[in-house]
Amino acid sequence: MSAVIENSPSPTPVTSRGPYSRWTSLAVLCAGTLMTILDGNIVTVAMPAIQGDLGFSGPGLAWVVNAYLIAFGGLLLLMGRLGDLVGRKRMFTTGLAVFTTASVLAGLATSQGLLIAARALQGAGGAMASAVVLGMLVALFPEPREQARAIAAFSAVGAAGGALGTFLGGALTQALNWHWIFLINLPIGVAAWLAAVRVLAPERGAGLGRGADYPGAALVTGALMLTVYVIVGTGDRAPAGTALLALLALALFAAFTLRQVRAARPLLRPRLFRSRLLTGANAVQVLMIATMYGFQFIGALYLQKVLGYGELATGTAFLPAPIAIGLLMLGLSARTVARYGAYRVLLAGLALIVAGMALLSRAPVHASYAGDVLPALLLLSAGFAAAMPALTGLAMSGAREEDAGLASGLFNTTQVVGGSLGLAVLSTLAASRTGGLLEAGAEQIPATAEGYRLAFRVATGIAVAALVLAGAVLRPRNR
Repeated sequence: MSAVIENSPSPTPVTSRGPYSRWTSLAVLCAGTLMTILDGNIVTVAMPAIQGDLGFSGPGLAWVVNAYLIAFGGLLLLMGRLGDLVGRKRMFTTGLAVFTTASVLAGLATSQGLLIAARALQGAGGAMASAVVLGMLVALFPEPREQARAIAAFSAVGAAGGALGTFLGGALTQALNWHWIFLINLPIGVAAWLAAVRVLAPERGAGLGRGADYPGAALVTGALMLTVYVIVGTGDRAPAGTALLALLALALFAAFTLRQVRAARPLLRPRLFRSRLLTGANAVQVLMIATMYGFQFIGALYLQKVLGYGELATGTAFLPAPIAIGLLMLGLSARTVARYGAYRVLLAGLALIVAGMALLSRAPVHASYAGDVLPALLLLSAGFAAAMPALTGLAMSGAREEDAGLASGLFNTTQVVGGSLGLAVLSTLAASRTGGLLEAGAEQIPATAEGYRLAFRVATGIAVAALVLAGAVLRPRNR
């Protein structure tokens, strides 16, 4: 394994302060993470209400999601590195404050511009808080068995939070209005910030003078932001424009790579990726999250536009997912990983995801929830509950403690890139297939269902690719 900074002091490990236990500190980290993850999904069901209230066009409405994703995904790597330098607790608490403030601005927004700007600021705050959490977790729980339990709990909160956001978005929008999907973050954010300040022990980072490659940071942040922008806007621009922007993103990545080779104190040494586990786990995660994120958004649209579910009914239909994920991760995941090993648990989880997506790819027009939707949902939830903690443990085991913030930021970055890629590819395929059938004279609902079936089939193929890649790259090596 390689280090980002050579001969530099490691950040002081994060511990609990005073009478508080490490598990209390973990609860605080999970609470802060839950807020940012909820907000990434809570807007999905509320999008029609936001569009009707603020007068967004179809392409313009997408920026309510895209502004958050671009800022969040583009800044994760930089914030993870800065967390190593200034102290991860300081970065985490600052991120919570920025995110909470931006949530209030979004909740009070009365214009399109203010809402989009507030969403971008939310993304920046979310990146600050999320980028360092895994690094803090690894420092809190260095013993492998306890670390597996902590990662399982953290992954359960993250995975369940995504599905729970869909339910809360529908409930709050229908009971009150869409403004409350953002304003609800004010009491949660204030409580999480106060708890983090009180519970988490102060830590000393390596210092901004140690390894702060600001030109490199500007290049990689610009490259990541442009990459996410290209992915999330693929369906809204001409192919030539997309290709040009993709080439520009590649040029920025190439310039960043060259900078890292030549800089005296690089932000990210290229040999960090010689860690097979770190690199392989991130590659597998891109494919797995592309599958799950695409399912979450396409699945919600399928329930509403094909089966005729309302906002609250759609959120309720997804509610078994966070319950199943939470129970499986907290009750079985850590013990299963300890007994069978992360590699075997990961493969089993990915196989369940493949089975769930294959079942969902039937997507009948007259489906029943109990017979067609719920079984697929439970298979996907069980697979993700098994795969995500195992994959997280494999990734973080490929980084040294002094690089934990950067590795955490990288792991979160590939989540955003995978989610954005899955959403862009699957939604574009579904829309293209539906549009072609409508032009050929098909009826609206059957054509829409066929578009979603195509998206689910492609998602199944992506899940198979993740399973094959994990089996080939992450296999334990005999000593």
